[in-house]
Amino acid sequence: MEDQEMAIAERLEAAASQMERALNWLEERSSALSGEVEKISATVEQGLREAELAEKLAAAEKEIAELKASSAASVLNPQRRTIPSTTSEMLAKHGIGDGPVDVRTLDAALAGLSLEQRIAVKSQLLRAGAIA
Repeated sequence: MEDQEMAIAERLEAAASQMERALNWLEERSSALSGEVEKISATVEQGLREAELAEKLAAAEKEIAELKASSAASVLNPQRRTIPSTTSEMLAKHGIGDGPVDVRTLDAALAGLSLEQRIAVKSQLLRAGAIA
């Protein structure tokens, strides 16, 4: 019996030491889990990010070029192509027709008008694309 008691005592000691180790491991684990969370930072691969930014830049530059081209076209081809009837009647009295108007002829025709009126007539003709 003494041998059995010794074997049981050894087994109990082994179990107690294993339980002690498990307890220590659990304490370490719980302190690690319950501790403060350190700052987490992520890094993005530079090559991927740079390629993405270069693609966006190329798209933006293309869009800017298209907008510049469309705005230049609208300046060269204004939307309004008609001259007010009063302006066309006044020009017809001085022998200026519907085609492009020579600036010298226009200045001679507008000589009787005030400065503001001359500017208004010239701006209307310019918007209509009638000034050569």
